[in-house]
Amino acid sequence: MHFFKAAILAGTVAMIAAGSALAADIKIGFVVKQPEEPWFQDEWKFAEVAAKEKGFQLVKIGAEDGEKVQSAIDNLGAQGAQGFIICTPDVKLGPGIVAKSAANNLKLMTVDDRLVGADGKPLEAVPHMGISATKIGEAVGQAIVDEVKKRGWDPKTVGAIRVSYDQLPTAVDRVEGAISVLEKNGFPKANIFDAPQAKTDTEAALNAATTVLNKHADIKNWVAFGLNDEAALGAVRATESVGIAPENVVAVGIGGAESAINEFKKPKPTGFVGTVIISPKRHGYETAINMYEWVANNKEPEKLILTAGQLALRSDYAEVRKQLGIE
Repeated sequence: MHFFKAAILAGTVAMIAAGSALAADIKIGFVVKQPEEPWFQDEWKFAEVAAKEKGFQLVKIGAEDGEKVQSAIDNLGAQGAQGFIICTPDVKLGPGIVAKSAANNLKLMTVDDRLVGADGKPLEAVPHMGISATKIGEAVGQAIVDEVKKRGWDPKTVGAIRVSYDQLPTAVDRVEGAISVLEKNGFPKANIFDAPQAKTDTEAALNAATTVLNKHADIKNWVAFGLNDEAALGAVRATESVGIAPENVVAVGIGGAESAINEFKKPKPTGFVGTVIISPKRHGYETAINMYEWVANNKEPEKLILTAGQLALRSDYAEVRKQLGIE
């Protein structure tokens, strides 16, 4: 009996060891388009949590253009990785990314931005975790409407700056979601001004918004929104540069980035009143877990998972961040 117990125990230990060896042999890439951005650094941070939890190796790669994406995929293939997650710098690179992944025998998932084919339609065969861009845009629009009502402004006299980056479908969906809510609540279409930005950073948004403000100097009260926090913050910096007081500005961002939190921490309120926080925890941790399960257990992820955001204001941002697992 003692012999059998010992044999069973030895077998169990061997199975656990084999499982550990299997996990240690798994290598998963996480490729992002802007590695310096806090959002992507947070995604990496939470993906690392998943890697430690499951015991696999995580390879973090920044790929800011199409050439670097191709190189990153070849790099992962050469390292013996089994799969990777990517937020591509250009969704139109989709067919090339799919082909290069197949050539390197790598499983492929996308996060944040969904790949499209030559016809511009989503590549539905590639599992994707993204943001419900329209709903998040609507949340931004509603936050602006609520603040405008609170201030007693007449929407018909308010100027709205649509900081736009129309090369990215997600950006279009977000701003159009916001606009749909504004128009339903009495904002005239003629008072919504497009401010196209060359890049998705604060400086580009500032430059784009300044042009709009200078053209419409007769408008006293302004609201602003765009793809991310940087778009809204750029518009706020533009209003400051032309001498518009914070009490005449309502800007709501998207993302809950460090730049937004730093704005809330300023001693005096600015025109940046809120941000719809998207949790990088799910986008980093959950995609990494899903890829691990696909590689280790052949459990393919759902084809489409959409996450939502939560509005955070200067008064409650710390509590919201805690609820979303960011703090």
